[in-house]
Amino acid sequence: MYDFLEGQVAGRSPTRLVLDVGGVGYELLVPPGASFPAKERLRVWTHLVVREDSHTLFGFPDEGTRDLFRALLGVTGVGPKVALAVLSGLPASELVAAVVAGDSKPLVRVKGIGQKTADQILLDLRGKAARLAPGGSAPARPTTNADALDDGITALISIGYSEKDARKQIERAAKSVPVTDLERLVRAALQGP
Repeated sequence: MYDFLEGQVAGRSPTRLVLDVGGVGYELLVPPGASFPAKERLRVWTHLVVREDSHTLFGFPDEGTRDLFRALLGVTGVGPKVALAVLSGLPASELVAAVVAGDSKPLVRVKGIGQKTADQILLDLRGKAARLAPGGSAPARPTTNADALDDGITALISIGYSEKDARKQIERAAKSVPVTDLERLVRAALQGP
């Protein structure tokens, strides 16, 4: 509904920003620690969450952070509060790098994120990592087929496969799809024999 708001800061706390836009004060929930430069006019990228009992406007210092927030909202079991916690606990580049590498350790270090939620974030965002990276390019992908196969195996293990079954499914799938296309590789592995 709102892509961005432009105005002057009328109030600020660690998790809240009030932006005066033409005499109307918009209250925005923001990631703790988000930097909003002090200048005459400020542009804040927004996302509106509509619930039965509330309309909550979230604000972000740049479009990329807002897009990460939206991607996190698409993860099963992740709501606005958890998405804000992830964004305040991890810089965008580290989050994208963790997703690309399939590494849940940085995510579980974020307060309020357990192993199950971290694994779900990795699973749901894996194919979107290239679009989420700042500037639109993901960190370097695995350069060898063995690394790519290991990433596929890790993805299956994160959703409950045993290592033996994951390896078997990924090796089978690698015969029919390019190993460098991790998303297609995992999808083919999930389809079974």
